[in-house]
Amino acid sequence: MPTGQERATIVRRAVRVAVAASAGFYPLLYGAGLPVMALYALFAPIAVGLLSPVPGSGRQRASVMLRALPPALVLATLGTLLAVETWTAVGGMLAVGFVLAFAAVGGPRPAGVAPGLQLFYILACFPPYAPGTLGQRLAGLTIGVLALAACELLLPDPPAATYRERLARALGEAARGAAPGGVPPEKLREAGARLRLASVPPAERPAGAGRTDRALEQGGRAVRRLLDQLATLAETPPTAPDPASAALLDRVSELCTACARYLRTGTGPPVAGALEEAMRGYQAERVRLASGPPGERPPVAVLRRQSQVLALAESARMAEITAGIAVHGRPTEPAVPRRLFWYAELSTPRLWARRVAGNVTFRSVLFQNALRTALGLAAARAVAGSLDLSHGFWVLLAVLTLGRTTAGATWQAVRQAVAGNAAGALVAGALLIGLGPHTDAYAALLAPVMLVAFALGPLLGIAYAQGLFTLVVATAFAQIEPVTWRLSEARMIDVVTGSVIGLLCGLLAWPAGARREVHRAMAELLRVCAELVPVTAQALLTPAGGSRAAPQTLPGVHRLRLAEAAYAQYRTEAPGEDTRTDWHAMLIAANHMLLGAHWLPRFGLRPESGASAPAAAWARTTAQQLVAETDRIASELTGAPTPVRRWTAPDGPPPTPLSVDLEVWMTSLAHQLTRIESSLTPPTGPDAPPITPSRRRTAPPG
Repeated sequence: MPTGQERATIVRRAVRVAVAASAGFYPLLYGAGLPVMALYALFAPIAVGLLSPVPGSGRQRASVMLRALPPALVLATLGTLLAVETWTAVGGMLAVGFVLAFAAVGGPRPAGVAPGLQLFYILACFPPYAPGTLGQRLAGLTIGVLALAACELLLPDPPAATYRERLARALGEAARGAAPGGVPPEKLREAGARLRLASVPPAERPAGAGRTDRALEQGGRAVRRLLDQLATLAETPPTAPDPASAALLDRVSELCTACARYLRTGTGPPVAGALEEAMRGYQAERVRLASGPPGERPPVAVLRRQSQVLALAESARMAEITAGIAVHGRPTEPAVPRRLFWYAELSTPRLWARRVAGNVTFRSVLFQNALRTALGLAAARAVAGSLDLSHGFWVLLAVLTLGRTTAGATWQAVRQAVAGNAAGALVAGALLIGLGPHTDAYAALLAPVMLVAFALGPLLGIAYAQGLFTLVVATAFAQIEPVTWRLSEARMIDVVTGSVIGLLCGLLAWPAGARREVHRAMAELLRVCAELVPVTAQALLTPAGGSRAAPQTLPGVHRLRLAEAAYAQYRTEAPGEDTRTDWHAMLIAANHMLLGAHWLPRFGLRPESGASAPAAAWARTTAQQLVAETDRIASELTGAPTPVRRWTAPDGPPPTPLSVDLEVWMTSLAHQLTRIESSLTPPTGPDAPPITPSRRRTAPPG
C-alpha cells in the first residue's frame, strides 16, 4: 500500500502528465486542425511522464527529458521510414528494442527514460506508411515533451538528499563513533544501512560508469564497512590500556570530520597521506612491542584488537581517497593500491566501454533483460503486421508494459491486465454508443478522465490502470476520427495478443528471472575471491624484502559487479521468498576477501626472519581449508556434487603481530562462511561442528 508521500508523488505526476497532454492536444486539434500533430503531442507526455519511470526531482527529470528529445526525434523518424514494410519495421524494432533496454547499464535515468523512447519508435513504425506526415509527428512530439518538461519545473516533487550528502552524514557519524564516548553500535549500523543503494532514491544512486559515480559507490561501501567495524569495536571494549589504538582512532575521527566537510563544500581537503603515515607508525610500534622481552609483550587480546583498529583505519583511508575522486573527478593524492582504484586515471569513454563490455555476456541480467525485451517486441511487431491488426500499436505496448523478468510475475500482470481491459472495454463501449459522434462531449471528458486514470491507476494496481487507460484511449481517438464500440474490441484483442507474446517470451527466455543467475553469480564470485586467500597469506608469510606475488583482484571486482546486479534484480522479483538464504552475507564475504587482499600485504610489516614455522603452517593450512569450504558452498549454490565437509585446522602458539593480522582476517572470514552455510541448509543436529580456524575464538570482522 503506497505511503502518504508516495500517494502525493503519484497525484502530482498525474496532474503534470494530464496538463501537459491537454496543453498540446486541444490547441493543435481544435485550433490548428492538425490531428496527427495533436496525437503525438498527447502521446509524448504519457510515454515519457507516465510509462517511463524517470527518477529524480523536477529539475532532474526535466533535464533528462530535454536530453532525450533528440534521440526521440531520431527514433520517430526511423519508425516512420521503416514502416514501409513489416519486416523492415521488425528489424528496426529488434535493434532499437535491444539498445534501449540495454541502456540500463548506464544507471536509473537511462533505464527510466528507455521505455518512452521505445514507444516513440513503436508508434511511428505502424501503418499507415506516411512519410509526408513526418514533420507533424516530430513537431507534436517536441511540443508534448517541452510541455511536460515545463510542468516538471512548475510542479516538482520535493528534492531528495544526494548520495554525496548522505556520505557526508555517515562520515560525521563515523567521526563521532571513533571519538571517546563514541556512538551506540546500533546507531552506527543504522547509519551504514542508510548508505545501501536499496534505501536511496533511484535518481541519487551513484550507478553511472564515470569516475565520480564509481568513487561515490566505492566510498559508500568503505564507509559502511567503517561504521560496522566501529560498531564491532564498541561491542568489545579493551581489556588493557592501549594508548596507541586511542591515538589512531583520534586520527580516524579527525579524518572523517575533514572528509565530511570536504564532500559538502568542495574545499579544505584532509592532509594527504597523514593517516597512512600514522598507520605505518602504528604497525611498526606493534611489531616493536611484540618483539620485546616476553614479560613486556602485549596480551594476544590487545594485539587482536589492534588489528581491528588498523583494519578500520584502512577503511577510513579508502573513504578519504574516494572523497577526493568524487569531488574533483581525479584523486588528489596517489590512489594506492592502484588495482583497487583502477578507474581513477581512466577517461570517461574508456570507463563506459568497460561497463558495456562487462555486461555483454549471457551471465549479465541486464543483457538477458535486453535480449528478452527486444525479441518480445520484434515478435509482437511481426504478429501485428502479419495479421494486420487495427491499432496494432497496443500489442507492442502490452509487451513493453506487462513484461516482467520472470514468467510467473508476467502471468500475474497479464491476468490482471486482461481483466482490467475487459472491464474498461465494456465501459468504453457503452460510452461510445451513448455519446455517439458528439466530439464536444469527448473533449470535455478527456482531461478529467486522464487525471483520474493517471492518479488512480498506479494507486489501485494493474487492473485499474489498464481499464482506466482504455477509457483514455476511447475518449482521445473519438475526437480524432469517427469510432464505434469496436475500438474497445480492437484494444482488447491487441492487449490479449501482446500478453500472449509476452508470456511466451517469458517462458522461453530465462523464465526464472534472476533466480538461477543469482545462484551462479554468487558461486562464481565466492570461488574467484577465495583464490585470493592463499595468495594473501603467502604475501604476509614471506620475509621482509622477499619477492611477493601481488593478489590479482580485478577478476573478483568484475564478478562482484555481476553478482550485485543479479542480486538487485532478484530482490525485486522475490521480496518475500527465500528469506533463509543470506545473499547479502555472501557479498560481504567477497568484499572481505577483496579488501583484505589489498590492505594486509600493504600494511603487513613483518619480522626480518618471517613468521615462525608453526604460525606459517597454521596460516597455509587454514587458507587452503577456507578455499575448500568456499568451494563447497559454491557447489551447494549451483546444485553440483558437494564435497564432504572437513575442517582440521591445527592449533598453534600465540601468534606474532604478523600472524595476528592474518588470523583475525581469516577467522572473521570463517565465521562469515559459517553464517552462509547455516542459511543454505538447516543444521542437522546440535553436534554439527562449526568452521573455526585454530581454537574456537570470536574474533569480530577485521
